[in-house]
Amino acid sequence: MPDPIRLEIYKHLFAAIAEEMGVVLRKASYSPNIKERRDYSCAVFDARGRMIAQAAHIPVHLGSMPLSVAAAVQAFSELGPGDMVILNDPFRGGTHLPDITLVAPVFINQPGMSGENLAAPLLVGYVANRAHHADVGGMVPGSMPIAREIYQEGLIIPPVRLVRGGELDQGLLSLILANVRTPEERSGDLWAQVAANRRGVERLAELVEHNGREETQLYMEELLAYAERMTRLLIGELPDGVYTYTDYLDDDGVGDSPVPICVRVTISGDLAVVDFSGSAPQQKGSINAVYAITLSAVYYVFRCLLGLDVPNNAGCLAPVQVIAPIGSVVNAVAPAPVAGGNVETSQRIVDVLLGALAQATGLPAASQGTMNNVIIGGFDSRYGRPFAYYETIGGGCGARPDADGPSAIHSHMTNTLNTPAEALEYAYPLRVQRYTVREGSGGAGRQRGGNGICRDIQVLEEAQATLLSERRRLPPYGLAGGAPGSTGENVLIRDGLEIRLPGKGSFELMPGDILSIRTPGGGGYGPAEPEDQS
Repeated sequence: MPDPIRLEIYKHLFAAIAEEMGVVLRKASYSPNIKERRDYSCAVFDARGRMIAQAAHIPVHLGSMPLSVAAAVQAFSELGPGDMVILNDPFRGGTHLPDITLVAPVFINQPGMSGENLAAPLLVGYVANRAHHADVGGMVPGSMPIAREIYQEGLIIPPVRLVRGGELDQGLLSLILANVRTPEERSGDLWAQVAANRRGVERLAELVEHNGREETQLYMEELLAYAERMTRLLIGELPDGVYTYTDYLDDDGVGDSPVPICVRVTISGDLAVVDFSGSAPQQKGSINAVYAITLSAVYYVFRCLLGLDVPNNAGCLAPVQVIAPIGSVVNAVAPAPVAGGNVETSQRIVDVLLGALAQATGLPAASQGTMNNVIIGGFDSRYGRPFAYYETIGGGCGARPDADGPSAIHSHMTNTLNTPAEALEYAYPLRVQRYTVREGSGGAGRQRGGNGICRDIQVLEEAQATLLSERRRLPPYGLAGGAPGSTGENVLIRDGLEIRLPGKGSFELMPGDILSIRTPGGGGYGPAEPEDQS
């Protein structure tokens, strides 16, 4: 019979490994996107590839990473000590091309681990990390274009061994670096990912060797079972029934038509079926989400409904069945472009799930529903090399039944920080001209939605900008009579004149131009109380 106190200790031990991996990755990385914004995630898996623990990193990464581990294991059935598999192929365990994942098996009785090597190495688990690289090639700097096929989005890396027996494959690394605009930065970030996995391998092996393989595996199983029991308890507390909701993406960046995402959530006892049938077919533009993204969004929503004490692991999804029709915008097939599915469609999937479940329990109104992706690239004459700046920008959160929505933060499927003005201006030929709360952008209601952000960036060199944003046409919804939040705006300021830009597209910028991103506010909750006329 497992000891509940030791169960809690193991929960924190596994999570601490993932957190320490993240610290190593951040401190060793080169790019501001990873070092400053912390656009990365780390997790620990058992020997069957089930996620046991994750750090408090990026939700869109963590829920989808198990499919990367599965793809790595499927591609290499006999991984050995010191091996690491690299991949970013969205149709083989990845999400979108800038997110590069490294997977490493963990063995005990490895040379240098226990001081002896009397037995064959025994697989006890995996560690993995995923980091967003600011450029992986493709048709525009930043590798998130409004493309029509995935080949335009950058270098596709199927599951391949980057490290074999502890030795880096220099030929493979050279091939990767030859296909990106910023090879020095990419090399530094990849080495940081290798270092993070090495730390995870070391820590998990130490844990198993110290406490014994049988006990460690027992508590892995118990943590999975505990998370499943708590999720079943949560679902069982919801009223049985069928809850539907439909929301829309503004467009796919190629056409002008809204793109519907539909969900039908069936609650029956302690089971939930989440069915996205009726959603739009996959689109010409790059807003398509692969199945890993849809699964990740579902995982995130149900995990949000659980208490903080429940471990973050694969058990949370055991009582939830996800149906996503093949060839739809929520389960696209190759060669569909997918750069925006990871960042934008994932947000809308969350919106429709929360909209449906709000009919069963008290949930917030819609948050901004976009990551407001901004990519600026060109040639930096200060250092004599290309540059690629990538950032997501926060906005307003939806009002809750009992509180206003927070303002000016990242929400839902993103959990990054901003790039500080000082770091941005040091690394790139850019200047931050304004960075303020967008007052009045939150939706009215008994509880007001949070306000968005205004972030104005001036370019000092000729550059190409790409915007991948949502909620520029269709606002974040309010709930229970609350007003929707304000839509966002993208504006080019040139010679003092303001030029309205679409939500998605690429644009040439001249020195002195200012790109102004004004992000959406969150929806309000409940009808606004009438003003006192006395």
